[in-house]
Amino acid sequence: MKNPDIPVTDDHIHIDPRNGRGLAAAKDFQRSGGTHIFLVSKPSSSFGVIPRTGQEFSIVYDETLAVANQVRELGITVFVVLGVHPAEITRLSAHYPLDEVVRIMQTGLDTAAACVARGSAVALKSGRPHYPVSGEVLAASGAVLDHALSLAAQEGCALQVHAETGPCADIVERAERAGIPAWRVVKHYATPDTPLTPSLIATHPDIPDLAVAGRWFTMESDYMDENSRPGAVIGPKSVPRATFRLLSSGAIGIDDAFRIHKETPEKVYGVDIVS
Repeated sequence: MKNPDIPVTDDHIHIDPRNGRGLAAAKDFQRSGGTHIFLVSKPSSSFGVIPRTGQEFSIVYDETLAVANQVRELGITVFVVLGVHPAEITRLSAHYPLDEVVRIMQTGLDTAAACVARGSAVALKSGRPHYPVSGEVLAASGAVLDHALSLAAQEGCALQVHAETGPCADIVERAERAGIPAWRVVKHYATPDTPLTPSLIATHPDIPDLAVAGRWFTMESDYMDENSRPGAVIGPKSVPRATFRLLSSGAIGIDDAFRIHKETPEKVYGVDIVS
């Protein structure tokens, strides 16, 4: 089942012609019925960059923006999300003292926020490591996350958060302190118990029940587009295929699909999702 009147939005996907399938992956998404993507910048390591001042993240951002334009030429609507992957704190700590790493990552977020201010991106990304780290590193990551929340509040944009599995409920208070409503903070690869806006992997088993209950959430593939990890996390066809499968089986209705793929991203990101 494919209905061209229903927008299908992947809330977190990477398209990387340098390291992956690139436009071929985007075409797979489109042929499967996908219409809109939130294209998220990759870690600096994907491009062989070791940032020294933080401004070097612009190399990653410029590449992401260039890929976005290439994907748009296919007829897919692309919204760009730029920021600093929280795992950068581990990678950069091998080269610089931790306080300098925090400064580098915060400057990288400043550079991303400037792109939002110019209108070339619609949201920021940040977070904290999703793997065990020392208390010192966790605190430093918190300082980076707080800076990202403040920038999102300043620019009036959403923030995608990459963090540990679970509700991440403490981020609600962090967001409130920064002046950004918690519903504008998207928990990437979420679990349903988060008080933030959940972006659920397309294969999440709770999607039908949550949709029927009227829960506001988005769907994502978190497709990494790395030749070394083909199909990770799930493939670019996953969000449209899952959506149409759920519609065909009656597990979700048309109104549910519109809430997931149009109404929620429009509300959270302040964009227009047009079929």
